[in-house]
Amino acid sequence: MGASPSEGTTLQTLSRGLEVLDFVATGQGRATAKSIASGVGLRTSTCYHILRTLRAEGYVVRVGSGTYDVGPRGGNLGHHLDFRFGPSPEISALLSRLNLRTQETAYVCGWYHGTIVMQQFISGTRPVAVGRLDVGYSANLHARASCKAVLAHLPHDIVETMFSDVPMAALTPHTITSYDELAKQLAQVRKLGYSLDLEEFSEGVCCISAAYFNADGRPMGSFTVSVPASRLSVVRGTLATEVMETASLATNLLRTGRLAIREQGSPITVERNPRSRRTASEGSTK
Repeated sequence: MGASPSEGTTLQTLSRGLEVLDFVATGQGRATAKSIASGVGLRTSTCYHILRTLRAEGYVVRVGSGTYDVGPRGGNLGHHLDFRFGPSPEISALLSRLNLRTQETAYVCGWYHGTIVMQQFISGTRPVAVGRLDVGYSANLHARASCKAVLAHLPHDIVETMFSDVPMAALTPHTITSYDELAKQLAQVRKLGYSLDLEEFSEGVCCISAAYFNADGRPMGSFTVSVPASRLSVVRGTLATEVMETASLATNLLRTGRLAIREQGSPITVERNPRSRRTASEGSTK
């Protein structure tokens, strides 16, 4: 792994250990040493050495049939992380409501140290597979409806700074790859009241998302549902209404003081004089 001179060097052994722990965590107790070594790209002997170390420290445990699962210290780490950036019980309840009303996979995102992260998701009755996307995911903001729903309501200069000299990866043939295209999409989000991901993050999968706001009008996160692209034209209107209604309920809770969210590094604070900052709603000049 590379690092800038100011950051110093990284420890390859530690990086490999973290990769192994991550693989075990997603393996649901079915990961073997061979599957871990293959998945992470390690020699089997090296993988065994790392697993022994993680077991000795309590981060993984060896279960039946030679498979590995997260150990008590790994679970404790997950508990602390969940407390730090997981959604509040009220937001989780609204997510559950959205899932039950739509029967689709529903997601909620929020701020964590200046970026938008996946906080929780609930699978629908007909879930679609979206590779790479899991709790804690924070990459590829330009390709995710959940992120664009929030970005559309940030000051323009903040959004411009966030994407300055940042390459926009073409994850699928439908992914936008320029800031100008993103600015046009964000303007459309403000017009519609919700954002769309039309197979931009994962081929065959579309998403609809709406942001919710605090009492100062700052976007605090978003609610999203995903559907197969083949069904979008039939359910778009209904799902858009549901995500906007869910976001509105969350906004109402925040604005009436019935819900308080601990901000984890939102990149803006609304100034007392709203004219002192050009907002995203004024459009892009790039």
